[in-house]
Amino acid sequence: MEKPHILHLITSEKNASPFDVNMAHDAGWTNILPYTGVEQSEIQALVQDAIFSRSPSGLKRTGIFFGGRDTHEAMDMIEEAKKHMVPPFEVSVFADPSGAFTTAAGMVALTEKHLNDGFNQGLDKSNVVILGGTGPVGVASAVICAKAGANVRLVGRSMEKAEKISAICNDRYQSKNVSPGVDEDKQKYLKDADIVLNTGAAGIQLMTDDHVKSGENLKICADTNAVPPSGIAGVDVMDSGKIMEVSPSKCRGIGALAIGNVKYKSQHECLKLMYTSDKPVYLDFEDAFKFAQKSV
Repeated sequence: MEKPHILHLITSEKNASPFDVNMAHDAGWTNILPYTGVEQSEIQALVQDAIFSRSPSGLKRTGIFFGGRDTHEAMDMIEEAKKHMVPPFEVSVFADPSGAFTTAAGMVALTEKHLNDGFNQGLDKSNVVILGGTGPVGVASAVICAKAGANVRLVGRSMEKAEKISAICNDRYQSKNVSPGVDEDKQKYLKDADIVLNTGAAGIQLMTDDHVKSGENLKICADTNAVPPSGIAGVDVMDSGKIMEVSPSKCRGIGALAIGNVKYKSQHECLKLMYTSDKPVYLDFEDAFKFAQKSV
């Protein structure tokens, strides 16, 4: 009898995400075991219990998924897990805290596509402003864009927090070109922006019609907010490259459901790769972005 597929879903949060459980089942993981409230110091024991309890054929059907709500914590957990593997006792690992990695991947992949299709321009040297940028999706988006050569402005309500997170993006992920910004100065940042990504809280509009009108160089506005009102005025949840009516520069809008569709495909492919790969894989936002690019 074939060994069953077992995914160990680990999170520091009180509850495992039903979204991640559903996604894992749909990707072929038939047994999903949640571990909640997990601390970094507990990773070694969990990992080694998982790897030393199955044969090589069983290990190929065993995976570890890190959830939670903190981008850097999830990356720390991947590194901690990798440190305690003992080849050939090793399994695949994937992190996607609050779906942030795959959401960011979907948004940036669509942005890249419509930037190229509509303006014959790439992310390299583009000026990107990320509103509500200090959360998990904003951070992942900033790193993906910066690694592609964009100049990124990470905007939050607190300059102190934005400075701290921008420094982590640059130092830890070698992004180098992520700068902090504060929400009250966003009008100034929008003047030179090619791209605006809204990753702020649901139901809060961070960019009005007037903001859109003032963006003379705007080419792409992407919004992850699916709860009315839209995070960016004039962007509908289903938009995927639609020209925004009030934009003087014929900016293209990308809505939350269009982003979600690519996010879903990216997460599905990452979860599948965990057990179809010939050798163990360690997947994060960069891998999610590669899958997202293939699906747009």
